[in-house]
Amino acid sequence: MFEIGVEELPPKALRRLSEALVEQFRAGFGKAGLAHGEISPFAAPRRLALLVAGLAEKQPDRHIERFGPALAAAFDEAGAPTAAASGFARSCGVEVAELGRSKRQGVEKLCFTRLEAGTAAVELLPDLAASALAALPIPRRMRWGGSRAEFIRPVHWLVMLFGGEVVPATLFDVAAGNQTFGHRFHHNLPIVLAEPAEYAAKLAEPGRVIADFAMRREKIRDLVNAEARRLDAVVAMDENLLDEVASLVEYPVALTGQFDPDFLELPSEVLVLTLKHHQKCFCLESRDGRIIPHFVTVSNLDSSEPGQVVRGNERVIRPRLADARFFYESDQSRSLEARLPELDKVVFQERLGTLGDKSRRVGWLAGWLAEDLGFDPIPCGRAATLGKCDLVTDMVGEFAELQGLMGSYYARHDGETEAVATAIFEQYLPRHTGDRLPASPAGQTLALAEKLDTLAGLFAIGQPPTGSKDPFALRRAAIGVLRILIEGELDLDLSQAIDYALAFHSDLKPDAECGERLFDFTLDRLRAWYAEAGVGASVYLCVRALRPPRPLDFHRRVEAVADFAGRPEAAALAQANKRVSNLLAKQGEAAAAAEFDLSLLREPAEKQLLAALRDAREAVAPLFAEGEYRRALLRLAGLREDVDRFFDEVMIMVDDPALRANRLRILRELRSLFLQAADISLL
Repeated sequence: MFEIGVEELPPKALRRLSEALVEQFRAGFGKAGLAHGEISPFAAPRRLALLVAGLAEKQPDRHIERFGPALAAAFDEAGAPTAAASGFARSCGVEVAELGRSKRQGVEKLCFTRLEAGTAAVELLPDLAASALAALPIPRRMRWGGSRAEFIRPVHWLVMLFGGEVVPATLFDVAAGNQTFGHRFHHNLPIVLAEPAEYAAKLAEPGRVIADFAMRREKIRDLVNAEARRLDAVVAMDENLLDEVASLVEYPVALTGQFDPDFLELPSEVLVLTLKHHQKCFCLESRDGRIIPHFVTVSNLDSSEPGQVVRGNERVIRPRLADARFFYESDQSRSLEARLPELDKVVFQERLGTLGDKSRRVGWLAGWLAEDLGFDPIPCGRAATLGKCDLVTDMVGEFAELQGLMGSYYARHDGETEAVATAIFEQYLPRHTGDRLPASPAGQTLALAEKLDTLAGLFAIGQPPTGSKDPFALRRAAIGVLRILIEGELDLDLSQAIDYALAFHSDLKPDAECGERLFDFTLDRLRAWYAEAGVGASVYLCVRALRPPRPLDFHRRVEAVADFAGRPEAAALAQANKRVSNLLAKQGEAAAAAEFDLSLLREPAEKQLLAALRDAREAVAPLFAEGEYRRALLRLAGLREDVDRFFDEVMIMVDDPALRANRLRILRELRSLFLQAADISLL
């Protein structure tokens, strides 16, 4: 049992710290060779802990074997030990006579063998725990009191038990023991643990602490839902808020309060965000989905006067909602269009200019995209012009998460068309993995233009993502572009769109390969996307090898190859394509570049394959032209028998250069047919 007791931990970091602690201990056990069973994590505001089942009492014993000089060099002609033999014996701490002899790589040598006993777990655990804590993802550590020790929060107690034995250790100037502490208010007293298995039960009673994070999280969900049912309402459950609240309390108690119904005039999103952001409260909705003037707060204590706790929350919430209403009404006193000059005063990125510069670039790009996609350019252009204006409003200044959404509300208030208002909101979609996509034509256009401009600008100034650093969320922008085009079934040439976006950054003088790098970077996002959908990496790579410029076309090819890969003919034809690819690479494409010489066809198998290839080409040409890759590959799968027979009966690499080249031309024809869909040799 390991537990470190501290001042309240940052709530948004608690879960990550707990998971990292388990991983660090697991890695430490593996490195030390200590076998163990399940590791159960515990995490609460004042503690990080874990329980390790079946931990080995010591490392396994090891046989140490060292080899010295060969016998020929170890003894002289009289059989006396040489200096080499004596030196080896001294290094092993024994006499030469105590050394053994063993063959290694066919040479008999002196050797020394001993059994090294494994170190006891209690001796290894202090350093293992110290290393685990030092490796936690803590961006900034702190010191407290006169100590030089550093951790994320001041450390107050430490528990390290191996069975019923206290592990002798000192971390952060605190000696390990068998005493934990309960709830800060309900039971801020020592709790003695006789053995690790008692931990969770004793903290629960008498400690009044639910130490298991997942259990506490679900307890909060149940309590909040129970409060909602009392009012015949449902909870607008936010999983991130649930995580945060579970990280703030050790003994959750749900209480219901209310606010002035007049605040329901605010947009529901503003209400929810105000209560969530400032007070960590859950909003309630009626059965038909309307916000009701009630909220559920989760307290960290079982108060003798819960009404006072509720009234305290209500007193704090009222001015928060009043501020939100003031922002909302103040913002509406000026139109979005009136705020356009302010965009030229806000820097987007030092080398990419202001928000005003970005809005103008997005507007130009949106106009080109609308024309290419066959959409009405007027709402696209208007939405691009006003799209960033809500960033300089008071409401978005207070709640950045409302960007786009408040713009859509203010656009409707200003009398803009619904298409413009919707597009202003949809420009930021999708905001995260699994988020919905823009559905309106103007919204799709603006979202594409917004993301492509950001991608092009950052690549033009040489700031693509590196490692885990992606401050402008370019990976998310790229996958957003791909999802909009593929799931929205928009047949856009992405390579051409990137070149057009880069043209608006010509003053930055991007190098000639910038567009190609950005295009490849974007296509590479599809690998993980398809992996999540259960599509094998080899299927993706078959299509990626051809670099189709239209993502929708790329997707249709992937679907066709995935279907083809599951057919019985696929393995043989993939192997044949690989063989053909290798042969053509060795001989050079020039060797097979000329037309067929029918007079050189000698074997029945090559005549049959050539005839089959010509029939297949005629059959699949219209299918490929229409993007019917699935049907085309299904037709090409019928070539298997003729291909197998060709490789079985025809010698390709014959001495006659003309005959060899003619047979390579047949193989080039076979490969070129499949390459119209994908490079299936990579299957």
